[in-house]
Amino acid sequence: MAATIVLSLNSGSSSLKFGWFEAADSEVRAIFSGAVEGIGGPNGHFWVRRADGSLFHEDRSPVPQQEDALRIVARLVSDGRLPQPSAIGHRVVHGGPQLREHQRVTPYVIGELEKAAVFAPLHVPVELRLIRLTETHFPSVPQFACFDTAFHRTIGEAAARFALPEDFWEEGVRRYGFHGLSCESILHTLGKEAPAKIIIAHLGNGASVTAIENGASVDTTMGLTPTGGIVMGTRPGDLDPGIFLYIMRNARVGVDELESLLNRKSGLLGISGISSDMRQLHGATNDPRAKMAVEIFCRAVKKVIGSYFAILGGLNLLVFSGGIGENDPIVRSAICGGLEAFGIEIDEESNQKNQPSIGTRRAQVGVRVVHSDEEIQIARQTAKLLA
Repeated sequence: MAATIVLSLNSGSSSLKFGWFEAADSEVRAIFSGAVEGIGGPNGHFWVRRADGSLFHEDRSPVPQQEDALRIVARLVSDGRLPQPSAIGHRVVHGGPQLREHQRVTPYVIGELEKAAVFAPLHVPVELRLIRLTETHFPSVPQFACFDTAFHRTIGEAAARFALPEDFWEEGVRRYGFHGLSCESILHTLGKEAPAKIIIAHLGNGASVTAIENGASVDTTMGLTPTGGIVMGTRPGDLDPGIFLYIMRNARVGVDELESLLNRKSGLLGISGISSDMRQLHGATNDPRAKMAVEIFCRAVKKVIGSYFAILGGLNLLVFSGGIGENDPIVRSAICGGLEAFGIEIDEESNQKNQPSIGTRRAQVGVRVVHSDEEIQIARQTAKLLA
């Protein structure tokens, strides 16, 4: 059987990550990977690397929008420098109440995504534009939507419901959960080693914690939107609803200003007043607000791990993933410190070296650092759907 070439597209707020993958005999391997970073700013950075890590192409010109980034990708394909895809898979953050499974993009899917934009106005409109533009550049290539919410469709109603009147539940106001492709990728990496009870802490600029039992999501921190849950780079996580009323009444802000405050000016950035980047906060050793931001972040994650231990009725494995989770031993140490009663204990030497396994041998709960690869997971799901 001829190999299938899948192009994966993963759009962020100021970036576009992509990859070319070859799928054959139920196996998927990377051919090229790349990204366009700094979209909308003066320091755009477009790069493509081969599977062995060697640089294939690089450009440091400004890239105004995600659509411009996609045009660069399409041009490299039309010039014959990158392979023509057999299928294209998109990461879609939110599909609303009707789109809870990975599927081929059809007019029906487009219509439902237009309705779902109200649930994720910072993400879905951009993703819709990319899907439509991709169809223009690759008109004969089937496209597939891989939803971040799909993995969490197994969450039970008691975990998914908010304490609101029934009308809101029927309108689709519920806990959807996100970072689902990341969770799928981690479970694929663990393979047969995946135990029954797992907690995944996906910690990056966007951060969430998910409780998994027998390979299925049973609870997760993000809710109706990716703004909820634990503290993040620029998002506050869960807040007392009265805070929104206070802000709107006393600061006299409208919905758009409130949305900007919650998604772009809060979290680690809002607490520290310095940065949303954990590395810069660690570097600001003499700034008490920076120190407080790190402490609040770690405390929020630790609280969720304790509560999910109770939900799962025990724990076999704690996984750290994401940019912070995979690369920040200070944060991992702060989160795990004090969780010894739950059987969690890390070996500091392994932790400082970012080793794959950082738990002590005597600990009852394993602690792993696992790289999350959303692009290859998009390719796996796309190739599966295409077949």
